[in-house]
Amino acid sequence: MSHDGEAADIGRVVVIGVGNPFRGDDGAGIEAARLLRGRLPNGVEVMEQDGEPAGLLDAWHDVRIAYVIDAVRADGLVGEIYRVQIDRTAGTTLPASPRRDSSHALGLGDAVELARILDRLPGRLVLLGIAGAHFEAGDALSTRVHAAVEQLVETLVEEVSAACA
Repeated sequence: MSHDGEAADIGRVVVIGVGNPFRGDDGAGIEAARLLRGRLPNGVEVMEQDGEPAGLLDAWHDVRIAYVIDAVRADGLVGEIYRVQIDRTAGTTLPASPRRDSSHALGLGDAVELARILDRLPGRLVLLGIAGAHFEAGDALSTRVHAAVEQLVETLVEEVSAACA
């Protein structure tokens, strides 16, 4: 049941690309969303978001599975893909991050915790982060991040198709 007493749409699946395509590697999620359009099963919604928590909460509310793709700043290799899965009933928490240098006013972790408090998490939330290096205005996606986006798109086409079968 949703927070307002209505039954959740248990079959809905969404893919949300987060970021800013005019800030280099920050556009990785948006690029992934654009490459996924037309390649996923009928009924799967593909969205682009700027990462603001209110928009994310609305996008993933009352869905069975939400995949969120965003660029991240990480100590690993540029283009490395990180995955965190949060199941609504399992109480999974995000790893703590000592840095809060997101290009968004509030980060994705803030949106997840706000959704948890407001009982607006999807049934399963899959967070996919691509480690970026260049986030300056006017930068293009770096070669390694673009390759990671293409790899992630192929993986998601298979995974989302299997989840909808």
